Amino acid sequence: MTAEGQIKAVVFDLDGTLIDSAPDIAAAVNRVLAEHGWAPLETDYVERFIGDGPKTLLLRILQEQGLPTDDAFVEASKNAYLQNYAEAPATHTTFFAHVAEDLRALKASGLRLGICTNKPHGLTQTVLSILGIAELFDSAIGADAAPRRKPDAAHLLAVVDAMGLDKDEIAYVGDTEVDSACARSAGVPFFIVPWGGGSHVVDADATRISRLRDLLFHLGRAKAADVPA
Repeated sequence: MTAEGQIKAVVFDLDGTLIDSAPDIAAAVNRVLAEHGWAPLETDYVERFIGDGPKTLLLRILQEQGLPTDDAFVEASKNAYLQNYAEAPATHTTFFAHVAEDLRALKASGLRLGICTNKPHGLTQTVLSILGIAELFDSAIGADAAPRRKPDAAHLLAVVDAMGLDKDEIAYVGDTEVDSACARSAGVPFFIVPWGGGSHVVDADATRISRLRDLLFHLGRAKAADVPA
């Protein structure tokens, strides 16, 4: 458990950590494929590639499906995907279990909250607003608004700087190897959620939590009722 008072804020990844956005991301990907007469992909399949930004998402899917991967086609596919996604960014997106209430509990404890996501910045703001949680975060920075995107520590440190804090005053929560590498590079405590891709992350230095409220215990802000069983 981290010493009480040392950690002042928690920064979260977004997709796969706070929200299950895979259905809307898969729908946007499948519209790209449909434009070329290719078969749609299952949501669970597309979910495997989420977390490293839209261009990498499309590139990896195209590679694994044996489809064209030249630079011009990947760029065009990425742009088409982003247009599709912007038209319906949260139609089927939901919170993972207890996330909305737990974010509010963390905020009520005095912790400040931030977001570090490889989702484009504008879409990040839109999705947070649609889901009604934008006001909970002091800073939310998408990949294209960061000096360099995750897993580069510069992305996470940009969020920390925007919050007026030092990296020693924050913890990071995510669900992918990209998040793990980012936290390690930045030198901050890392917590892994059990959903999204969390069960596949290998990080001996990270702490696994069963729900976000567990952070109250790990960061020294728990009342007796908050201590995980």
